[in-house]
Amino acid sequence: MSNRCQVTGREPRSGKHVSFSHKRNPRWFRPNIQTKKYWLASENRWIKLKVSTRGNKIIDKRGIESVVNEIRLRGEKV
Repeated sequence: MSNRCQVTGREPRSGKHVSFSHKRNPRWFRPNIQTKKYWLASENRWIKLKVSTRGNKIIDKRGIESVVNEIRLRGEKV
């Protein structure tokens, strides 16, 4: 899980850079991955998650407790 969001599952994708002359060169579309610490009140501890900016908005909307439960249901260790 090197460059993958633990909430949304977004990972780097490959594509082409198209110049003005229409020459095509390979490139990567990388998500904006941040390592964030969140306080998990139910377990009275901090947890570290690799989260994209979209995943961060999901955590703000739903709450860290429900997001961590979803991650654990998928089988990932938190």
